Amino acid sequence: MFKKILVANRGAIAARIIRTLKNMNIAVVAIYSEADQHLPYLKLADETYELKGSIAKDTYLNQDRIIEIVKMSGVDGVHPGYGFLAENSEFSKRLEEMGVKFIGPSTKWINLMADKNQARQIMANYSMPLGKGSSILPDDEEEVKKIAAEIGYPVLVKPANGGGGIGMLPVYEESKLISTVERAKNTSEKYFSDSNVYLESYFEDPRHIEFQILADAEGNVIHLYERDCSIQRRHQKIIEESPAPNISFKEIEKIGEQVQQSIQQIGYDNVGTVELLRGKDGNYSFLEMNTRLQVEHAVTEEIIGIDLVKAQIESAAKIPLRQILPGKIEKNGHAIEVRLYAEDPITFYPSPGTLKTYVLPKVENVRVETGFEEGNVISPFYDPMIAKIIVHEATREKCIEVLSNYLKLIQIEGVKTNIPFLIYTLNSPEFIAGNISTNLASTLAKRMKDENKLTK
Repeated sequence: MFKKILVANRGAIAARIIRTLKNMNIAVVAIYSEADQHLPYLKLADETYELKGSIAKDTYLNQDRIIEIVKMSGVDGVHPGYGFLAENSEFSKRLEEMGVKFIGPSTKWINLMADKNQARQIMANYSMPLGKGSSILPDDEEEVKKIAAEIGYPVLVKPANGGGGIGMLPVYEESKLISTVERAKNTSEKYFSDSNVYLESYFEDPRHIEFQILADAEGNVIHLYERDCSIQRRHQKIIEESPAPNISFKEIEKIGEQVQQSIQQIGYDNVGTVELLRGKDGNYSFLEMNTRLQVEHAVTEEIIGIDLVKAQIESAAKIPLRQILPGKIEKNGHAIEVRLYAEDPITFYPSPGTLKTYVLPKVENVRVETGFEEGNVISPFYDPMIAKIIVHEATREKCIEVLSNYLKLIQIEGVKTNIPFLIYTLNSPEFIAGNISTNLASTLAKRMKDENKLTK
């Protein structure tokens, strides 16, 4: 087992990882930018090191500085959390070459899954549900039209190395295809320094269903059930839950088994998440695989009673699954997570500032994950997530009730928050009925604005 681990992240996930490391009696090294020097979890670390500056590229993305701290501190492992360097194969390779373990999958899996088109091509060889799609589009316009016709309209143009929904554009008819492809290429080049794009079948009004994967170095793989992450704004998840409402356990078992077999067949070796789209017709299509811990991992932790951070670290230490897991894993109850952001509840624009008042009451069956305390600053340099609120109850109905009531108890002054939108969504007829899709958040935001429900 590891003796000392550096947590290469910040905020709620840094606090979350440090908590597990302390429980495992592993020494903790934390890093912080100038903007984050007063965050409370730093006091829990055994050693802390400053990253000069505040913007991401100078701090949490600064590989040279973090590698320097790895050498100075003498850690034998680095936990990247999520975001920043969590899926950077160059960083994981540099650590591997130093003999320091990157707490995550082997570099080859990070490389493979980073290229979404390549990942699709690989998964097509296994049991993974997969909609129609293309390889990287050629420059020949007539050939591009032919490929789209073979897939069938509507199609979705996607950057090969993209993320966060950036550059993803639907096309409904051939006359708009070439101009849309060019627009997607330009966006992809601008944001990802790679103009390669490809086509997929476009799912109208889909649901986002994902499966938590846990694997070990011996090639054993298990899926730890599904999460429904369909409530998204700007292609970013804001409400996640498990089990997925209005989908039968039989259907989940079938898809989960296909996903598990596919990941086992490729030989994956740590924590990961397979994301799929589910169409109105009940068909699934592989979206991507994230080779890291997810923001929403706590939802799974609540319904199966497993500390996924601990399991991830144990897997990285080459402990086999049969020793990591307590036996048969079963779901217990229902869990819903909401992401609390410092942002305008209608426009979703970030609202950085000082948390002049920050009170998150302690309530039974309500779990709070945050990296902040009263007086801290929500910086404009990073993602404006303040906290994650997770409720675990016997039923979905009770989860919604407890979560909605809890959000009304939260006291925050100094920044705008998305709490009004979260409450509005949780109490909407669509969400209560489980009639959700990736388009629901935008529909509800417009309705909320029209109804002038901007009161907490």
